[in-house]
Amino acid sequence: MQSGKSAAQTVATVKPLQIRGRTFTAIALHLSGRPDRAFFEALEARLNQTPLFFDNAPLVIDLEQAQGLDAPQDLVHLAAELRRRKLSVFGIQSGTPAQARAAAEAGLISLPGGRDAALERVSRQGSRPEPAPAAAAKEPANRMVTQPVRSGQTVFADRGDLVIVGSVSSGAEVIAAGNIHIYGRLRGRALAGVNGDASARIFCHALDAELLAIAGLYRTSENLGPDTPRHHVQVYLEGEVLRIEALA
Repeated sequence: MQSGKSAAQTVATVKPLQIRGRTFTAIALHLSGRPDRAFFEALEARLNQTPLFFDNAPLVIDLEQAQGLDAPQDLVHLAAELRRRKLSVFGIQSGTPAQARAAAEAGLISLPGGRDAALERVSRQGSRPEPAPAAAAKEPANRMVTQPVRSGQTVFADRGDLVIVGSVSSGAEVIAAGNIHIYGRLRGRALAGVNGDASARIFCHALDAELLAIAGLYRTSENLGPDTPRHHVQVYLEGEVLRIEALA
C-alpha cells in the first residue's frame, strides 16, 4: 500500500506541460506596393540565388509600405503563394488595424515593427552616394567583415570570397559565391559556392556549425559525428560528397 501511495504522489507531482520563452530568427519580407506578378518574379529571382537559406525559413510579412491587403482573402492568397515557394509564413508586422484584423481572420499573428538585421551586401546608413556609373570604380569581388556575425544577421558576398575576422554565432548566416574564411568559431550556417561553384571551400578555426553547404550540397549539425574534425578545418566537395578535414 505504501508503494502505491508513493507512486500516486509521484504522478501527481509531474507537470503536464511547461511554458518557456524562446527567441528565434525570422526573415522579414518588406512589401512595396502590391504583391503583383512583378513582385513574385523578383522574389523568385532572389530565392534562386540562395535556395538553402530560404528553404522553409520562418517569415513575417512587413506591411508598412504595402498597398491593399486589407481583406482576409488577400492575406490568405499571399501566404499561400509564399508557402508554395517553401517560405513558412506565420504573421505580419507594421500593419494597419484593418490589416491586423484581416491577419487574425487569415490565421496569421500580428506583430509590431521590429529592427531588421541586414540581408543585403553592405550598404551602410550615412554612407556617401554612389558615384555615377561611368566614373564608378568596380566593387571588389571579395568581402571582408572585421567583427563577429551575430545571431539573426546574414552576410552575403555575391561575387567572390567572404572573410570573417571573428566568430559566426548560432542563428547567423554567412553566404558567398566563392570561398568562406572564418577566423573564429562557426556556430551558425555557412553556404559557399551558392552560384554553383563546386570548387568553393569553407575554412574555419573552430567548427560547431548548424549547416554547411557548397554549391547546393549540404550537411547539418545532425550529420556531424563525434569523429568530425572540429579545429582548423576545411570543407570541400569531392564528387557529390561534402568532406570535412583538418588542415595540416
